[in-house]
Amino acid sequence: QVQLVESGGGLVQAGGSLTLSCAASGRSFSNMGWFRQAIGKERESVASIRWDGTYYLNSVKGRFTIFRDRTKNTVYLQMSSLKPEDTAIYYCAAGDGAEYSDWGQGTQVTVSS
Repeated sequence: QVQLVESGGGLVQAGGSLTLSCAASGRSFSNMGWFRQAIGKERESVASIRWDGTYYLNSVKGRFTIFRDRTKNTVYLQMSSLKPEDTAIYYCAAGDGAEYSDWGQGTQVTVSS
């Protein structure tokens, strides 16, 4: 059974840093990514690491870094210079094709001003 488990969320002051982790069990995936959804907003793709490269939402470029450890079947999202507008539930996603097939339960990130 495939499972994605996120961790690392929490409360941080603006300008601070957090690193999210997403451990996949059951099998490995070609593509993994992070999405977020803030209250009253649509879910958006924050960062992805795919077979053809890494991709970032424009507003997080230079502040967030996605990387993976294939030996641990884990993907990370290192977030720095956090802003209040980064506050959201962050979800991990994984898949092998154009769409993600599996999703984590989400982890809350709250950035206080």
